[in-house]
Amino acid sequence: MANDMHLYGQYCPVARAAEILADRWTVLIIRELLADVKHFNELERGLPHMSRTLLTERLRRLEQTGVLERRGASRGKPTEYRLTPAGRELQQIIDLFGEWGARWAFGPPRPSELDPITLLWWMRRRVAVDRFSRRRVLQFEFRDAPQRAYWLVIDPSDISVCLKHPRFEVDVIVTASVMTFYQIWLGRLSLSDALGKNLVYLDGAPADIRAFSTWFTWSPMAETVRAALRDRRIARISQSRPPRMETKALAPHKAS
Repeated sequence: MANDMHLYGQYCPVARAAEILADRWTVLIIRELLADVKHFNELERGLPHMSRTLLTERLRRLEQTGVLERRGASRGKPTEYRLTPAGRELQQIIDLFGEWGARWAFGPPRPSELDPITLLWWMRRRVAVDRFSRRRVLQFEFRDAPQRAYWLVIDPSDISVCLKHPRFEVDVIVTASVMTFYQIWLGRLSLSDALGKNLVYLDGAPADIRAFSTWFTWSPMAETVRAALRDRRIARISQSRPPRMETKALAPHKAS
């Protein structure tokens, strides 16, 4: 039973849905669960500014309202959080949230939003694992990050984000600002344009550099963001064009 402080006291489907989903962080928890994140520590890594206490409370309420189910740990494995059919149906709402946000609310990134560890954690989830037959180590040198270097270690069976050198040979070094790479990741800037403008540098074997763009499937929101940017450009072009002059056909002259 939901706590009374979360109830609107209105017998309306919108109000009932808002009672479950409209609290701060809840939509982002759903976003993570839809991305097949199913353990508490993984959810916490994807939501670094959310306290453990609040995350626990939100998960408990989503379980009580039938959006997710909690599967107990067994044989040393952590507890899993899985969306129910009602929870999986929220994919449509998350997609619409993303489309609306990309169109109307997604400007340049704020400095407080540029967390390199969160970015690499998102990238970890979108590695195209089928393209790797052996271990690859990527070193990211973010010029404007609190720490200069971060590593993504890609094994066909496991992918890790490292804050210390993993002691494996590095295959590709990626140098960029965190802001630039966030914009590439989310579709506001293409990797080819960033490379052409010297906003990103790739250092490694030529074959690895050529293949780098295919090693990730990039953000699931990237195409939505690109479509919104195209629509904005088209709208600006349309508004900048002078209005077309309409000419009226002259009536034929009648002889007097």
